[in-house]
Amino acid sequence: RRARAACCDRLLLSAVLTSSAAFLEPYDLLYDNAVQAFYNGDYRNVVRFMEGALSTHREVRRTRVRCRLRCQDQHPFGKTFSDLRFFDVVLRRAACMNRCIEEKLGAQSVHKVSEDVVQDFNRRIPYNYLQLAYQKLKQTDKAAAAAHTYFQANPEHVEMGQDLEQYKDLQNVREEHFVDREARPHQHSFTAAVRLYDKGDYDAAVSLFEDALLEYYKADVECRALCQGPQKFEGHDHLRYRYSLHELISDHFTQVLHCEHECVRDLATRPGRLSPMENYLPLHYDYLQFAYFKVGRLEEALQCALTYLLFHEGEEFMTDNVDYYREMLGHDGKPREKAAWYLRRHKQELELLLIGSQTMGVEFTEGVSYQHETLKQTLDYQLHNILLLCTMLQYLLGGPLIYDSVKLVQDSVALNGTQRVLLDQVISEDECADLQQLAHAVTMAGDGYRGRMSPHTPNEKFEGATVLKTLQYGYEGRVPMKSARLFYDASERARRIIESYFMLNSTLHFSYTHLVCRTAITGQQDHRNDLSHPIHADNCLLDPEANECWKEPPAYTYRDYSALLYLNGDFEGGEFIFTEMDAKTITASVKPKCGRLVGFSSGGENPHGVKAVTSGQRCAVALWFTLDPLFRELERLQADEVILALDTQSVWNQGLNINPKDEL
Repeated sequence: RRARAACCDRLLLSAVLTSSAAFLEPYDLLYDNAVQAFYNGDYRNVVRFMEGALSTHREVRRTRVRCRLRCQDQHPFGKTFSDLRFFDVVLRRAACMNRCIEEKLGAQSVHKVSEDVVQDFNRRIPYNYLQLAYQKLKQTDKAAAAAHTYFQANPEHVEMGQDLEQYKDLQNVREEHFVDREARPHQHSFTAAVRLYDKGDYDAAVSLFEDALLEYYKADVECRALCQGPQKFEGHDHLRYRYSLHELISDHFTQVLHCEHECVRDLATRPGRLSPMENYLPLHYDYLQFAYFKVGRLEEALQCALTYLLFHEGEEFMTDNVDYYREMLGHDGKPREKAAWYLRRHKQELELLLIGSQTMGVEFTEGVSYQHETLKQTLDYQLHNILLLCTMLQYLLGGPLIYDSVKLVQDSVALNGTQRVLLDQVISEDECADLQQLAHAVTMAGDGYRGRMSPHTPNEKFEGATVLKTLQYGYEGRVPMKSARLFYDASERARRIIESYFMLNSTLHFSYTHLVCRTAITGQQDHRNDLSHPIHADNCLLDPEANECWKEPPAYTYRDYSALLYLNGDFEGGEFIFTEMDAKTITASVKPKCGRLVGFSSGGENPHGVKAVTSGQRCAVALWFTLDPLFRELERLQADEVILALDTQSVWNQGLNINPKDEL
């Protein structure tokens, strides 16, 4: 990435730029200059060079798309042509594109960049530098926009999330400053349309859904145009092939087809995510058919319902809607031609890809195939309904609590969700007091979170300890072994309750166990608007704007169930809350108290967080569980050995070798 920083390279580059008609500096050079300026503390030049790099990056992309599409239109393939006619068109298109691009950008070789730089721009790294530079220059409105843009693609970046909260408190920063400068128009319109739809504003939602469709098909054309450049497929570099002409053309064309097919996945994937939004394009027509129905436009509702069935033929609920619209209108309708054409092309691409993969000797994986999804849904439909019914009954009824003292307070229905439960009297008042005293003796600031005072908010002190650490303290005589053993036993009791209540067919293993206290810092509680623990899900990355939760790293994707066993309630604030996927709408609130346990499944169905602790100290045993034995907590396994040794009294007859770890 830094190769262009060398003096001789700069001189050579200057000569190339001077000899061409281009005025556009390559964005990797501008990016490198911006980074160097940042480390030199020259923040004005950071802004100048980084904004220039972003502008050039956008212009290079626009120019390549525009030129490829223009030349494609100027030199179309005829309906009938010979080999010479085919290559005549190919050569003319190539000459047209080279001329068009170089008129706008200069020599194309100047704008070739390394894969590292490409990835930095894809991950929006430039906006991280920009928000820091704008912050230093006291341009907080622009800093807020840069921070927001970066955070959209990097929602797991804790420090940036904290910076955004601070910007919201500044008087000269307004809501309209928090814009995503790299927002993709089709996704932006779709997200805004869904918000209006959920509010019942169907007229406005219709307009935005239609805009989203126009932008989607436009983005699809641009994505495919960008696929016409050099490609790599299954690790093969076509420039090194020594095959015949037609084999070479076939292989490169297969590469391009594969790239174009992946546009379906790319357009449905939010920034910073690896997984696409499920059923993304058909959802537009699903929302539209109902919105048109709500505003009394049945012709359009029928058209959109028929269009949806192009993607999911025979789907029962939409077929029923089509029958209703036909009956109300007294006539039939037709699906939208744009979508029909899109699916015909998609099917042709799949057929060609299968042929191309055979010529290249590789196995082709379809990726996103609506035909494949439809077939699978049809075959599994009845089984799915049966399993869904059984699962719903399980969620509603719950299993036995196995301990006589434990009382059911609220089930999933009362907590307005699925796989949620609130229980009382899991441990006694004396046990709560004992564990609180243990926490005061063994917990350390940020234990389990790399030693930071608080991983979630600077307004509270965060302290924690693991099971193995407390057992070590007990063995060393620093705390009563009875108290250390109580921590172990209480967490095991919680595990057995969760396993039984949710009627799991396999063993629930500990993934992580944490005795943790949160303490309000005196003098930092006035005008707080942050949370003690921001809204999140435990095994996926919550994306409120997309109404999705992406089950991919860095989330702990192996976690299946979670629980919190509270030790006290003598503090202010600190309520545990469940929310909708928007991370704003609270569906249930739990006030902690001694012996109270809240348990729930760890996925996107249960976003949750903790309100600010504004006075006093809140202590709890935090528990995460997994059904996969490969992800069992290492310290828990070591603690099991210690307990076994204690139970057999062998601990008194031989040395106990404990090697505690503060963190997995």
